[in-house]
Amino acid sequence: MSYVIGVDYGTDSVRSVIVSTKNGKEMGSAICYYPRWKKGKYCNPATNQFRQHPLDYVEGLEKSIKKALKAAPKGIAAKIKGIAIDTTGSTPVAVDKTGTPLALKAKFADNPNAMFILWKDHTGIQEAQEINDLCANWQIDYSKYEGGIYSSEWFWAKILRTLRVDKSIQKAAYSWVEHCDWIPFLLTGGTDVHQMKRSRCAAGHKALWHEDFGGLPANDFFVALDPLLDGLTERLFTKTYTSEVPAGKLSKAWAKQLGLTTDITVAVGAFDAHMGAVGGEITPYHLSKVMGTSTCDMLVAPMEEVGDKLVRGICGQVDGSIIPGMLGLEAGQSAFGDVYAWFKNLLAYSLEEVLGKSKLIDKKLKQQLIEEAINRLIPQLTKDAKKIEAGTTGIIALDWLNGRRTPDANQALKGAIFGLNLGSDAPKIFRALVEATCFGAKKIVERFQAEGIPIKGIIGLGGVAKKSPFIMQTMADVLNQPIKIAKREQTCALGAAMFAATAAGVYKDVSKAMKKMGAGFDTIYQPNPKQVAVYERLYREYCQFGDLVEGK
Repeated sequence: MSYVIGVDYGTDSVRSVIVSTKNGKEMGSAICYYPRWKKGKYCNPATNQFRQHPLDYVEGLEKSIKKALKAAPKGIAAKIKGIAIDTTGSTPVAVDKTGTPLALKAKFADNPNAMFILWKDHTGIQEAQEINDLCANWQIDYSKYEGGIYSSEWFWAKILRTLRVDKSIQKAAYSWVEHCDWIPFLLTGGTDVHQMKRSRCAAGHKALWHEDFGGLPANDFFVALDPLLDGLTERLFTKTYTSEVPAGKLSKAWAKQLGLTTDITVAVGAFDAHMGAVGGEITPYHLSKVMGTSTCDMLVAPMEEVGDKLVRGICGQVDGSIIPGMLGLEAGQSAFGDVYAWFKNLLAYSLEEVLGKSKLIDKKLKQQLIEEAINRLIPQLTKDAKKIEAGTTGIIALDWLNGRRTPDANQALKGAIFGLNLGSDAPKIFRALVEATCFGAKKIVERFQAEGIPIKGIIGLGGVAKKSPFIMQTMADVLNQPIKIAKREQTCALGAAMFAATAAGVYKDVSKAMKKMGAGFDTIYQPNPKQVAVYERLYREYCQFGDLVEGK
């Protein structure tokens, strides 16, 4: 009997799970929230700036693994064989020659530009457009494996934006690394950034890397984009690795810190949704939807079946990025749960700013009332919205509150709500927002189908999929397809555990690990034919309003 650790870095927290390699049974788990992020430090939502301090990641890593080990039966620590990491992405950071993020140096400790630039940071919209313009006029279209449109959410746009606005980072940054590459490097005691094993998933989907190009685009392409990038590719990488490959062994320092041994294999990292798709037992042509603050929609297909076909307007297609040996295709929505969170925060204003200043009740009771009310907002909105008959509100919303990821990335787009009148109350608006996020999902399905990629089934993963039957039933009705919900809520961490077991040699390949360690499905949402017809009409209106906002 052996065990592995899967570590899942989300937007708000890091989760560690200890899993049996024999059957995937969870033996212990823990979640740690990022304290600096929770306080809103280094972020400015109004300018789309979202940064995370590496200390949040380091402290959360240690605390979550230690807590998970403490929650597990005694003696398990000695039987841990592997650790694998998944993270958000593209979430890059500037580093020195040793691979140390600049924010870990005293000089840059409070400089947001020296921190990890979170996936949802859209400060590089202009830079992304410049990359797209250059790709369209270059002798090689380096964006063709990225869906033909480069996004401000991705690697190069963020790097170029940061170098342009901060001369201190220009001088100090030797290289740049993704979050999913840095954590395994940290755990294995890496001291030379050139020795860091870079994720195929991150490089292929976000950094314009492809085997057909011999790696990253040529230096003259980047010089034409901006001379600030001259020579940077020489300090980055050429080779990439899939996540069944070991990054190395756990270092002595980290083994001592965590109470583990140095015999533990650390796998090459990957993005959360990619490992989540494996944890959710993805199969060819089944769209695996990881639904949280945003969505990431993953699909795998045999290389020989897709051939030279390029899917327009998605987030890339990369050999081995999800399951080694198969083509991985990615799409998604820039805001999903974030849409609901925005509406909750909007309604919470009166509680925090009006009730919060009340002199009628004491401070402690006041705070308890505010917290209770805020926590009950979404459940109550859901309960009331569910009672409203579909198609009766007259309200249509667009889900682009954080721009549009796919199809056809455009982070400059804004959300909108149409059809409001004096009878438009909070539950009606909430229902329209839920429908909008489901319509956005339908756009993605239609794009795959239009490009010749069949969708044979839908798999729902993540917090929203597990916690909101109302949203998932609406999704099934809008897509007019059954949706299977993975049994485990922490499917990303479970997928990481499967890769850890493979990298450690417990299983020959990740497909075998997936079969042995998978948890299966516990719910299937079937589309309601009556609702399907209503949503077909509303979806057409959604598309019309989208064209209006986009200026088509």
